[in-house]
Amino acid sequence: MFIILLMSCSGFTDSNIIIAENGKTNYEIVLLGEASESQYESAQELGKYIKLISGAELNVTEESSQTDGKGKIYIGRSAKRKLEREQISIRTENGNVYLTGGSDNAIRNAVYVFLEAYFDCKWYAPGVEEVPTQNKMTLDSINYAYTPEIVTRTVHSRLFYDNPDFADKQKVTHESFPYYVPEARVHTFHKFLPEEKFYRSNPEYYALRGTQRLPTQLCLTNDHVLEIVKDSVAALFERYPEATVVSVSQDDNQQYCQCDNCSKIDAQEGSPAGTMIRFVNKVAEAFPDKTISTLAYQYTRKPCKTRPAKNVLITLCSIECDRSAPIAEKCKDFADDLRGWGKLTTNIRIWDYTTQFTNFLAPFPNLRTLRPNIQLFKDNNANWVFEQHSTNPSELFELRSYVTSKLLWDPNLDFEGLVTTFTNGYYEEAGPLIKQYIDLIHDRLAQNEDFFLFLYGDPSEAFDSYLAPELLKEYAEIFDRAEAAVKSKPEVAARVKAARLGIDYAILEACRKNLTEDFSLMVRTENGQLVENPGIKKIIEDFRTVCTAQKITLMNEMGFTIDEYYSNYLDALNIAKKPNKALGKKVTTLTKPKKYADEDPMVLTDGALGGSSFYANWLGYEGNDLEVVVDLGETHDISTVSMAFLQVTNHIVFFPTSVTYLGSLDGDRYFDLGLVTNRTPLNKESKVNDIQYFDLKFTPRKIRYLKVEAKNTQTPYWHHAAGLPSWVFADEIIVD
Repeated sequence: MFIILLMSCSGFTDSNIIIAENGKTNYEIVLLGEASESQYESAQELGKYIKLISGAELNVTEESSQTDGKGKIYIGRSAKRKLEREQISIRTENGNVYLTGGSDNAIRNAVYVFLEAYFDCKWYAPGVEEVPTQNKMTLDSINYAYTPEIVTRTVHSRLFYDNPDFADKQKVTHESFPYYVPEARVHTFHKFLPEEKFYRSNPEYYALRGTQRLPTQLCLTNDHVLEIVKDSVAALFERYPEATVVSVSQDDNQQYCQCDNCSKIDAQEGSPAGTMIRFVNKVAEAFPDKTISTLAYQYTRKPCKTRPAKNVLITLCSIECDRSAPIAEKCKDFADDLRGWGKLTTNIRIWDYTTQFTNFLAPFPNLRTLRPNIQLFKDNNANWVFEQHSTNPSELFELRSYVTSKLLWDPNLDFEGLVTTFTNGYYEEAGPLIKQYIDLIHDRLAQNEDFFLFLYGDPSEAFDSYLAPELLKEYAEIFDRAEAAVKSKPEVAARVKAARLGIDYAILEACRKNLTEDFSLMVRTENGQLVENPGIKKIIEDFRTVCTAQKITLMNEMGFTIDEYYSNYLDALNIAKKPNKALGKKVTTLTKPKKYADEDPMVLTDGALGGSSFYANWLGYEGNDLEVVVDLGETHDISTVSMAFLQVTNHIVFFPTSVTYLGSLDGDRYFDLGLVTNRTPLNKESKVNDIQYFDLKFTPRKIRYLKVEAKNTQTPYWHHAAGLPSWVFADEIIVD
């Protein structure tokens, strides 16, 4: 329910309530009824900010001890005016002020709305606030009420998790999964039936894929599976009696069960969500006073026919969507699914995504989609919204956290006004320039209607769009001016430098790719000598320094660290300096690559070096081995060969088990140069995101043709993508 009662002056034309003047006050803060500790803290918080605004100190007292002859600011639950649980009310009556709500949480929200709406207090980030001072603190008559339609509002940002007081000011939760059992928040099938315990003895508990049972998902028509899950849920609720929600949800893959019983139900229901909802409903029936959460995610996103039980919470996930425009425009299938679930239940939780998870710090111009997307969720029974930032800092992290929290509280707020308020307040004199950058990069993306802005994309995809070379230069110039505008303010300058990280990262990746003469790792001097680009070393050093100062440690969700990125980039610079007899030489692939790098084997000798994402200049082979031949053009004496390979285990990208190098003089008869095995064989503890160089040194040999054979690592049965082919991703071949 959404209620706004217009603020009016009820016939008054001048300020009629004087809270404080010249540092003095005739008001006190009064706690209504039997006040809780939370209500007392809200009163203390109100008093703190009134003192900051006016210099006057208001006493906090209970209703039974209030002082005759003083004005009152009442805080708590009103016995006369019954409010809904989340509803807030701010009103004046007979010279007194009433800040009330239907719960402790709502009362706290009422205090912060009062300070923000009527005294222009602003909280931009932890420790960064704006509290205007007033010699005379006055109020006109007020009659305001509001009930947020999105009841549980979560912004997945450490700014809120590490600073609960800041979360309170922005009216979002202190944690990512409030009310949930900590051990069962999402992707829980493998926790209820771990393959290490059950798979070998009872493979029938797991998904049938083709002719084989694999521990990717559970068989949801197996009665023993149902009983084990119910027992596990009961044990979890017993262990965490204060928790009210448990997730009974699929693991993070699409390898669901296709046995006859499961397939029959899914066909009847018109979606694989059919077996899921029928199964979860049976679990929920055993726990009528608790909530069982499940996912409508990837293969279960499409609604089925069976209604979820009243105590089943549907968590609908928008992971596939194009972020270049609102979901209703660019991801209509998701919007249709949302409307479909909205017809089946009013118990919907949205899991939305706002950051590029493969590159936290990359420019990701999706800010203009936040408001229409949240409005879409609100209009379709989503009373619980989880906006997944990266937890750890991502591009324009403070701005994203601020704007998203504001829109979750009130989806009708003016987006442009929110951004301008934040940039001017947080970046001060540099604010208009940061806003200019935000507008420009979003405008440029909007000009490319076919661009798919993906959560798992890479800056390299945008080098002919909103990150084109001429735009990178323009963005950098804007940030140069922004830094100059606040150079005398070290704290504000540090914020601007953090905002600049996205563009610096894009420039670093453009140089790694040798995008242009200006954006390259090596440049040619007047006498034709190739030397290290003098500007690039400064950018990578500044990048690391700013990240360290801002306590930014991660590059992506796979755990690739800033230190690893820095080290990897220095390695790339060193590799770029190496003499390479294969540079620019013709490459022929004997096995077929797929999709990435335009399937062009010449990327292996183009001098551009791959980054931590498979989009970034890597040649990919799915389900087959890599076999390529490089023609050096003439016979050379060589003694070293090196080739880089990428690993991203959660995307089924593994290092090869081995790489064999062979040489030939005629391209027909080959001889072994040597074999290099993977020094970190794949296991459950393998590093998720990594780059490994398969280096070989040998006694000098004369060759013209170099053959490389990289053996694909098969997807193991315990991997979440068991049954699917794995990838080999390779990059630059270095020969000397």
